[in-house]
Amino acid sequence: MTTAIWWVRRDLRLSDNQALAEARARAETVAPVFIMDPAILAAPDIAPARVAFLWDGLRQLDADLRARGSRLIIRRGEPAEALAGLRAECDAAVICAEADGAPYGRQRDARVAETLPLRLAPGLTVHPPEAVLKADGKPFTVYTPFGRRWRALPPPAAPLPAPPRLAPPPDLFSLPIPTEPAGAPFPAGEAEAARRLAAFAAGPLADYATERDRLDHAGTSALSPYLRFGMLSARQAAVAARQAGSAGAEVWLSELIGREFYMSILTHFPDGERDSFRAGLRAIAWDNDAAAFAAWREGRTGYPVVDAALRQLAGAGWTHNRARMIAASFLVKDLLIDWRWGERWFMQNLVDGEPASNNGGWQWTAGVGTDAAPYFRVFNPTLQGQKFDPEGAYVRRWVPELAGVPTRFIHAPWKMSEGEQTRAGCRIGKDYPAPMVDHARARARVMEVYGRAGR
Repeated sequence: MTTAIWWVRRDLRLSDNQALAEARARAETVAPVFIMDPAILAAPDIAPARVAFLWDGLRQLDADLRARGSRLIIRRGEPAEALAGLRAECDAAVICAEADGAPYGRQRDARVAETLPLRLAPGLTVHPPEAVLKADGKPFTVYTPFGRRWRALPPPAAPLPAPPRLAPPPDLFSLPIPTEPAGAPFPAGEAEAARRLAAFAAGPLADYATERDRLDHAGTSALSPYLRFGMLSARQAAVAARQAGSAGAEVWLSELIGREFYMSILTHFPDGERDSFRAGLRAIAWDNDAAAFAAWREGRTGYPVVDAALRQLAGAGWTHNRARMIAASFLVKDLLIDWRWGERWFMQNLVDGEPASNNGGWQWTAGVGTDAAPYFRVFNPTLQGQKFDPEGAYVRRWVPELAGVPTRFIHAPWKMSEGEQTRAGCRIGKDYPAPMVDHARARARVMEVYGRAGR
């Protein structure tokens, strides 16, 4: 019987898996394989929560495969070497995998393809980066025209069903799937992803346009960890948005398109992984105060909504996108710390840490990326908290020392009198830090520094 290796990477699902479909079309037997790549697992921006979620996802995938007569094979090593050994062991005719446009993924796949019959299938995005281009064949560098072109392409096809049965794979040695303590409150697996998508589509999606920025409401999908590891396909999400047809669904679809925009940017401009996209703003004179960075990381800035965001990140491995923007703006614009410091910290903690989206989001907030908006967009952390957490429920959950602070002071506790601080059980400078910077002065400083760099 002919054999194909299905090389599992970021597609931990059986439904709507085009790489698996390609493998099944090319061979009678499919050997599902996951390779633990030391270059990824030992990377400086690896997050324990993300790795734990991956291991749990692999266990769920293995269980789903076994229910259909197959199983997952685990190996460790440099991918080209590990795949060469596997191919020799089972005489595989082809290796099928989902294409990945990230810089490391492209380099890795190029090395594999030099000596092995690697076939890449789409699936990481609805439309591959090379399909969403300008009329002259060049990539878009601004989201709005990218989004228009994306929407003008043929709508996504119906997602593929999961195969009901799979032939048993060859008798190959497999390492055990590592076990680590769960790092985030997200049950892994394709079934959980499908359940969450259905619940979101039936409820919060209708009000997504108005509720998505509220920090105190469950108004977002919280599906990013499942999209990150392909427990849910981009096509499944986009089809669900189109089927819903509401104003909220249109906004959510725009954000799914935004995810593909950032993947396109990183595919076509890989240097953006480490450098500011705007060359004219690569000479910013960052302050890069290590003590200030530590206070930000630990949620000790004295600005409640910023501290809540950083503490949620550390405690849950995830935080609301609005909270991410607020925290990022404070680090870059108020503390004048290089956006790459924050980008790495997020990747070291996020269960949904996606290189393209994380990089694009940080560059957008820092004003150095593809966004055409001016660099003087600076979030006021107090006003952001008042607008998106008006009763202070989000802050009180993640900054418990502020639990007794009256709502009118919850986003500016330093304005309480000494008597009010005593009654609230929160003395500023002792129980909770005073603001580490004056926002108005910090804003004036960053305007001057950015202005000099852009001349």
